[in-house]
Amino acid sequence: MLYLNRQDVSSLIDFNELIEAIEHSMEIYDKKQFMQPDRIKVNVSDSETYLYMPCFTEQIKGTKILTLSQGNSKYNLPTIQGVMLLNDPKTGTIDCIIDGASITGYRTGAVGAAGIKYTSGENCRNLGIIGTGVQAFYQAQYAAAVRDIENIYLYNTTAGKMTDFAKRLKEKLPKVNIIPTVSPAELVKKADIIITATPSSTPVLPDDAALLEGKHYIGIGSYKPNMHEYPESIYKLLDKIYVDVDFAKEESGDLITPCEKGWFREDNIQTLYSAVKSNSINRNKTTFFKSVGMALFDIFVAGKIYKKALEQGIGQRINQ
Repeated sequence: MLYLNRQDVSSLIDFNELIEAIEHSMEIYDKKQFMQPDRIKVNVSDSETYLYMPCFTEQIKGTKILTLSQGNSKYNLPTIQGVMLLNDPKTGTIDCIIDGASITGYRTGAVGAAGIKYTSGENCRNLGIIGTGVQAFYQAQYAAAVRDIENIYLYNTTAGKMTDFAKRLKEKLPKVNIIPTVSPAELVKKADIIITATPSSTPVLPDDAALLEGKHYIGIGSYKPNMHEYPESIYKLLDKIYVDVDFAKEESGDLITPCEKGWFREDNIQTLYSAVKSNSINRNKTTFFKSVGMALFDIFVAGKIYKKALEQGIGQRINQ
C-alpha cells in the first residue's frame, strides 16, 4: 500500500492533466458509467461537517473522507482535512492512501478551471477572487493555467489575510499582478472572471445588475442550503446556470433559493458537460458556473496522481 502526503501530491501535479481528468469524469457522469452512493454528510454544527464520499467505476474505485471545520483558523489549522482511499478495482485491496485535503484542493481547482475554460472568453485577462482561504489559492493557480491572466484582484473582509495571500500567490504566479481591493464592487468592476470561494450565508457580491452584467462567475464556496454567495440581481442576467452535477440543485443555497423564490427556473440549470456537448454556451453574455463537487471527480484525480507516483517512485510504502 502506498501513502502520499501533501508534499508528494504537490510534486506530482500537472494542472492541465488534472483538468483533462475532470473533463473525462464529467463525460463518465453524463454517460452514467459509475456507481456513486449518496454522499453521507453529517452537520455536527453550522461550522463542523463530516463527509463520506465513495464512488466506483470499472477502472477505479475509492472513497474520500473529510472533515470541514470552519473554526480551525483559530488553531492555525486548515478548514479541510481527511484522507482519500483508492481500492484495487478487482480485489478491493487498499492500493493507496492520499492526503484528502490536497485531493480536494486540486480537484476543486480543476473543476473551477473547467468552468472558466468553457464559460469565459479566451481573451479574459483579469481575475477577481472573493475569499482568500485555501481553496481560493488553488482556484487562482488553475485559472492562470487556462487563461492568460495578467491581474488578480482580491477581496477579503480581513485586510491582513489578503496581504498574506497575495504574498504566497505571487510566489506561485510571479508574472501576475496580485492586487487587493477595498470592496467587492471594486473587484467586480475590474475583473472579467469572478470566483467566489467563501462559506458566507449572505451574498458577497453587490446586488447591482448593471455592475454584475457581462462578467463570468465561478461559484465554489456555497455547499449547503443556508449558504449564499450570489445576490438576487445576478439571476435576472442569466439564461442558463451551469453546474458540475445535477444534485447541486439540492445542495447549494445559490441554486435552491433562487428557484424557490422564483428568481430563476430550475429547468434552465444544466450540467456543464451537456452544454459543452451541445455547443450552447454564449460566452459573450453573463455566465455562471456553480460547483459542489462529487466523489467521481475525486477518484479520477486521485487515480491520475497515484499512477504518476508509481511511475516516478514517489510515496511511502506501508505494510498491510
